[in-house]
Amino acid sequence: MLDATELSKTYPGPVEAMRGVSLSLGPGVFGLLGPNGAGKTTLMRTLATLQLPDSGSATLDGINLLTQSREARRRIGYLPQEMGVYPRVTAREMLEYIGGLKGIGPRRDLRQRVGRQLEQVNLANVADRRLDTFSGGMRQRFGIAAAFMGDPELVIVDEPTAGLDPSERRRFQCMLCEAAQNCVLILSSHIVEDIAGLCEQMALMDKGKLVLTGDPQQLVRKLDGKVWEIETELNELEAWRRQQRVLAWRPHRNKLIVRLWADERPNVGDQVQILQAEPDLEDLYALHIGQEN
Repeated sequence: MLDATELSKTYPGPVEAMRGVSLSLGPGVFGLLGPNGAGKTTLMRTLATLQLPDSGSATLDGINLLTQSREARRRIGYLPQEMGVYPRVTAREMLEYIGGLKGIGPRRDLRQRVGRQLEQVNLANVADRRLDTFSGGMRQRFGIAAAFMGDPELVIVDEPTAGLDPSERRRFQCMLCEAAQNCVLILSSHIVEDIAGLCEQMALMDKGKLVLTGDPQQLVRKLDGKVWEIETELNELEAWRRQQRVLAWRPHRNKLIVRLWADERPNVGDQVQILQAEPDLEDLYALHIGQEN
């Protein structure tokens, strides 16, 4: 069980990166969704014992993450946005090194565990290739193998699918889901697709605060009957944004499909067809955090 209470952090500027963040999480995948600069990475680094908050507390199964960081790190796996590795070592050598730092032994057991990890992420056939020859997707899979070395109780992955193509992203999502059966896994992302359907619980984070927490499907269901869709001209988006609460839009055959939020059917006139739409996580995100211009 991971418990964090009233975590706060202010950087010089001042910039309030975290403002009273509290979480209580059990095993499973927890999604942290928010725009760049929302404070997600600051929270991740704090829970990974890489920096201290200005105030607040955090424990993992009774171990204080702020004062017992050495013991805590044996129980934590972390995949940052940009994972630094020694480029001239092989995948096998690097995993053995990481396993040694986590106190996994004896040597024979460590080698067996490294072999299993490489098989799970489909890298066994390239285990003895240097890491600087790996593609972006292969490096991400290696990062997962590294994060799960030592059967950690808490695994933190920060923007794991950034830069991956759609097929690699889906394989990566399945890999995370399978790996998170017996641990707390926190998945931080600003990509809505990474959270939808993957996480049992989630939170929206913006400007250093948790805006909303809960089951993604239940949170989205609260928008039932309040999301509407119209088709309009490409040059009319700004006019609609002035008149209605616009959640999202997308081009469609030289037109725009615009999604609106309203408690009741919006009055859009007789010339425009409006349909009630099935809400999704992107609508929830836009409603509570907003869209970029």
